[in-house]
Amino acid sequence: MNRANQSVVDRLQQAKSKMLNNRDLMQSIVQPKDEVIDRYSELFNVKRIESLTKEEFQRFLHFKNNRHWTGLYRSQAKICKDMDQLREALKVLLNVNLEIDKRIDRVNRMVDGMGRAIMSAILLITEPHNYGVWNNTSEGGLKQLGVWPDFERGDSLGKKYLRINGILKELAKTIDVDLWTLDSIWWAIRTSPTEDIEYLEAIDRIEPEAELRSSFSFGLEKYLHEFLVDNWELTELSEEWDIYSEEGNDKAGYKYPCGSWEIDILAKHKTENRWLVIELKRNQTSDATAGQILRYMGWVRKELAEPKDKVEGLIIAKQIDKKLQYAISEVPGVKFRGYKVSFSLD
Repeated sequence: MNRANQSVVDRLQQAKSKMLNNRDLMQSIVQPKDEVIDRYSELFNVKRIESLTKEEFQRFLHFKNNRHWTGLYRSQAKICKDMDQLREALKVLLNVNLEIDKRIDRVNRMVDGMGRAIMSAILLITEPHNYGVWNNTSEGGLKQLGVWPDFERGDSLGKKYLRINGILKELAKTIDVDLWTLDSIWWAIRTSPTEDIEYLEAIDRIEPEAELRSSFSFGLEKYLHEFLVDNWELTELSEEWDIYSEEGNDKAGYKYPCGSWEIDILAKHKTENRWLVIELKRNQTSDATAGQILRYMGWVRKELAEPKDKVEGLIIAKQIDKKLQYAISEVPGVKFRGYKVSFSLD
């Protein structure tokens, strides 16, 4: 193939084999394909959109129903604020007579929060042979493989998706999988599939209308990530910082892909030219975390920040050990904050 050299193909084949041999991963997100596509391709049939209810759309956004994507629900309040406008936007998105880049750009302007992850998920459901998913997970996978495209200055969200979708289709064809399965393979590329399965099972137990608000402790770091992102506006950090956003993704800074790594949370100052790299640890952390966050800060400085921008780091954990205290005491741009979570019954 043109873009993916043999090394890329080999890595994808290895991830595919890893996924096929992971029974929990297969049962959780690969095998439900036909059931999910049958159910939601009918729901998102353009002839039925007029009768689409808020509750039906919101149910689709939750992992326990779509079986594939865990973060879509975060934008449900904004998206469903005006259901008439949402229905009109879905008609545009599903209009096969309109070029896909034009569809994406128009819908992106029509509904606040209807970003690339949700739009491409719906496209995969309704046209599973034509469209793949563009979200932080697939973007991170493409960057890790070294096949992330270079965009022209001024390319719209739709033009970017057109390029990315072409690469996704090419990769799927090369390793002989469909686009749903390719989207599952990004999970297998991760370093801790067992932790991901536990996380998916925990997400699956959350009711569609429930919000993860508080807990005395976090069983996995992912719970801490989810908690902080979902409750960002309730924290002191939100007074000065916004989670980094990009066109079509207002939460782009959550698990932001940077090469073969992921930044837990990337934020930008509301009024000043400052970036904040946040590394989250659920329990006590060590001095190795200092090197990790400095690596991410260096990447942001080189790849995202302007020359005059300031890049800072923040480590959040339950407690800090002496090694990390000594390490960050010599780095003025890195700070530590401990977290406490309260619980109350109303």
